[in-house]
Amino acid sequence: MTGMDARRKDRMKKTQNKILTNTGMGEVIAFHRRSGHKIVFTNGCFDILHVGHVRYLSHAASLGDLLVVGLNSDLSVKSIKGELRPIVPEHQRTEVLAALACVGYITMFDASDPYELIRAIQPDVLVKGADWAEDEIIGADIVKAKGGQVVRAPVIGGVSTTGLIQRIFDLRQNQEGKGPS
Repeated sequence: MTGMDARRKDRMKKTQNKILTNTGMGEVIAFHRRSGHKIVFTNGCFDILHVGHVRYLSHAASLGDLLVVGLNSDLSVKSIKGELRPIVPEHQRTEVLAALACVGYITMFDASDPYELIRAIQPDVLVKGADWAEDEIIGADIVKAKGGQVVRAPVIGGVSTTGLIQRIFDLRQNQEGKGPS
């Protein structure tokens, strides 16, 4: 194996090591907490990753030492977004998020909301988009009860997965209407 191949293999392993089960997450969080790290948590579907997601995750990561992302499983996404979603399957969404430098760890959940995951992780900071009213942020009560912080991160207008899907659909419809080129 060449040096280049070894480096590629090492990068792939580092990406895979960021993906944890809920059981493994407990051990990792305990280690980081003992190390004095400020743990930040956010969650979402992250179906088609776009600049809004990247900026949101980078902002969340800047609020502490370790960003943990709770990823809605395919089952969870379907219950929230409907039968046609997700577009990208959970194993691919997980791998894409794990490749981002700002993401410390990812764990998946099947529930329609991350309440139990937040209770298990006990983050110091909980981040959701500013499109959520603070009193509607699931898990805010848990974080505030232990003296933590709830942050509503800026949202980029006009950028959403639903909007991207609609744009692709519209472009396809427009292309079909023109006939063969």
